[in-house]
Amino acid sequence: MCVACRIFNRRGVAVSLALLIVMTACSSPPPIPPYFEAFERIPIHTIEVNGERVAYLDVGQGRPVILIHGFGGSMWQWEHQQQPLSVEFRLITPDLIGSGLSTKPEIEYRPEQMLEYFIGFMDALRIRQATLVGNSMGAGLAIGMALTYPDRVAQLVLIDGLPANVRERLTSPSIKRALDTAAPSWLASFGNWLFGGVMIESVLKEIVHDPALLTPAVIERSNRNRQRPGVIPPLMTVRGTLPLWESGFAKRIGDIRHPTLILWGEEDQVFPLPAGEELHRSIKGSALVRIPNAGHIPQWERPDLANRAMIEFLRRQ
Repeated sequence: MCVACRIFNRRGVAVSLALLIVMTACSSPPPIPPYFEAFERIPIHTIEVNGERVAYLDVGQGRPVILIHGFGGSMWQWEHQQQPLSVEFRLITPDLIGSGLSTKPEIEYRPEQMLEYFIGFMDALRIRQATLVGNSMGAGLAIGMALTYPDRVAQLVLIDGLPANVRERLTSPSIKRALDTAAPSWLASFGNWLFGGVMIESVLKEIVHDPALLTPAVIERSNRNRQRPGVIPPLMTVRGTLPLWESGFAKRIGDIRHPTLILWGEEDQVFPLPAGEELHRSIKGSALVRIPNAGHIPQWERPDLANRAMIEFLRRQ
């Protein structure tokens, strides 16, 4: 091929990439679906928090319990909790800012910013105090709330996260690659658009122990969530936020005095069980329940055991 042709081809690829990025950036956010489709149709609500839209589920009555998803997740990770827990409690399940159906502002997603949005969310719903149930990095947000705003937290349920010394504890190859990549967000977004289906299936196989649960419908739903406009840049900020988590909260985990339940999948390949055992030792008076035959999201993989443990714990207050 001649030199001119090679230059033209390179420029053509560059122009195509640029057009794709511009079109993605300028496209309107997709409309919010009216219902969360799980075992039953649950209306999806939205509320403005600090000028941004937060999508959430709100079912049941009683003491408020807020379910907080993890890194790259969304409200679907709590689909098996909606009916069982809402029988006795007001169950609130948000898509965190930067995730799922919520808007994705161009911020750094530092721990203090996430706490600010979370407090704003509670204030917008006029919730003075709630039990916080967090999975993975959602557990880190719950820990940050307990340490920064202790009066706003009644109880804690921490599910497979977030331990101190995260980088040393982390065993997931996919998440390690995400933390170590130097690719700009536009390139990662293009790669996600091009290879998202393959990538999401690989990640799910690391966080879910039982491969039979990864049906085509589950994989398609996860990939659809990952393809929402603007979802990749917030995910990539974790490289800079993990050190802030360590310096701001991890060293103070032992200061938590709230009643705390720790649930951990025995087959977790992201943060193996010894990380949960160390978290249990660090929080005075906490209870540790091991979930057999479950990976990093045991509340989704073994909801029978996880729900039973959570309901028994929540009833104690």
